[in-house]
Formats: sequence, structure tokens, C-alpha cells
Amino acid sequence: MKLGFGIIGLGIWGETHAKTYADYPQVDLVKVCDLRADRARKIAKQYGARGYCTDYREVLADETIQAVSIVTPDFAHTDVAIAAAKAGKHILVEKPLATSVADCQKIIAAARKAGVKLMVDFHNRFNPPIANSKTAIEKGELGDMRLMTIRLNDTIAVPTDWLSWAGRSSVLWFLGSHCVDVIRWLFADEVKRVFAVSRSDVLKRRGVNTPDFFQAILEMKRGGVASLENCWIVSKSAPVVFDFKLELIGSDGTIYLDLSHHRAMQKYTKAAASYPDVMCLPTVHGKPLGFCVESIRHFIECVIHDREPIVTGEDGLAATKVLCAIQESAQQGAPVLLR
Repeated sequence: MKLGFGIIGLGIWGETHAKTYADYPQVDLVKVCDLRADRARKIAKQYGARGYCTDYREVLADETIQAVSIVTPDFAHTDVAIAAAKAGKHILVEKPLATSVADCQKIIAAARKAGVKLMVDFHNRFNPPIANSKTAIEKGELGDMRLMTIRLNDTIAVPTDWLSWAGRSSVLWFLGSHCVDVIRWLFADEVKRVFAVSRSDVLKRRGVNTPDFFQAILEMKRGGVASLENCWIVSKSAPVVFDFKLELIGSDGTIYLDLSHHRAMQKYTKAAASYPDVMCLPTVHGKPLGFCVESIRHFIECVIHDREPIVTGEDGLAATKVLCAIQESAQQGAPVLLR
């Protein structure tokens, strides 16, 4: 028997959800929704959804839909997620869960009251090198985790060309949310204190009112330290749209990860040099593969088999607490102790 799923928000990543649902045999993609009717119509036709709409309340009112993906811009998650919970739908929310602690708590409370599953799509927990690093740490191969350096940056094309709403968000919410979850997961610990700086110049001069970058030091409760970099002004000429690197240093071992420029495939044409994606969202023989698909498939399986997701609403809340502290520290120019 198939279960009904719906999607609210059909930007670049909303299409990833549509592609994944359309490929899963036990999923009936009932309805997709976007404010742009032409976009909703196109995605519905391309991925076999039975209907489309421009008002998310139509998705939530459909009794044949058991679960929804919320893939709206990060600042627009809260009202939709709370309404979805009240409608009795299981919920997969794109990261971050919300952009304030209070909003995260409201979403979690609504899901708990309704008895529905709530998962935040921190898909790097399904990223093979990161997941293998987690296994190595749990086996004790690195000893005690002491230091992590994590860098996740985008080219300037993302905030200037890709995201019409970049000025209402920041690289911290868009990329830093991934990093903070990876830090918490690999350390198996919570952040105690942060000190951060940011600068705003390049993007503002281009008409996008958001910081160019954040640099932060995160102290963990058990003594580990993480150094975090998130930047939105990398040159458009870079061969990969994102730059993702990690260094994990323990008392007995070290791991280095290159998740963007690993050169597993290099392509040089008259137009440009590029390192095509082979892990995040590749398509092989017409089938969507990669860890970004696996996180969505995990949500599907949790709904079908009545399991709890490995990434919860509480994980989303914990990440947002850290991100808010980083933002506050950068604004005040002083360390912030998490409460």
C-alpha cells in the first residue's frame, strides 16, 4: 500500500524532494505546492504528482496525505510546520528548523501534541565520509575528540543569483546550520560558549543585505573546540559551487575530509573547469542517488515503518540555539555563553 506525501516549497531543494518521492515505490506523491503556479504545475507534471496548488493549506487539508516536506525559505518554516502538525501530518523540515529558539520550541510542541514525527533534514549525517568519521570516533580510533575545523562556503552566485530571498537570511542559517549539526554529532556533545565575528561589505554593495561571512570558535562542554567558517563570497569561477572541508583531531588520531574538491571526477570543457557531484545528488541510470536523497528516504521509511528519525526536532532546536549565539556574538563583539 502506498502512503500519500506532499511537498510545500518547490525551489531548488524542493525539486530534490519531489525527485526522491517520485522514485520511491511506496510513495504516492499526492500534491505539490509553491507560490508560483507555473513552477508548481511544472514540478507536478515532471514528477507525477496528482495535483498542485499555490496555498499550502490545500496540501494540509488533503486527507490522503500522511506526511509533508516543508522546503520553504528558512524564515518561513514555523507557521507551515505548526499547521502541518495540527493537521496530523508527519513532517520533514529543511534546515534550519526555524530561525529563533522560540519558534523551534513551538514547532516541537505542536508535533509532540499531535503525535506526529518531526525530522530536520540535516542530510550530512548521511554523508558517507562524515558518517564513517562518526563510526571511527565511536570505535575510539581517534581517542578523545579535541579539535575540529569545519569550512562550508558557497560561491557568490548562491546569494546573488540562486536565492531571491538571501537578503532575508544569511550564510549562517543556510550553511552554518549544517556545520553546527555536524559539530554536535561528531563531538557527541553540546556547545558551551561561542565567539564569532562577521563582516558585511561585498554583498551589501551588490544589493543583498546580508553578511559576507562568519568565523566562529565553539567550545564544547567536555573541552573540545571547533573552528567554524561560513562564507558567501567565494569567486564564481571556482570549479565547485561549494567548498566543504573538515579536520578532526583527537588524542590518538586525525581525519581529514575533502567533501567538495576531492577530484573523484574532473571535467574540463571549452566553457569551464568543474568537479561534478558524485556524492551529494548524482543521477545514475536515471535514478537519484547520493546522501541528500538518503536523508529523505530515511524520513519516508520512518513514516512507513513507524520509526523515529535519527535527526529530531530537538536536534534542530539545539542547532538554532548555537546559531543564535553565534549571531549575537558577532553583533556584540564578545563571547556568548549558551543558556
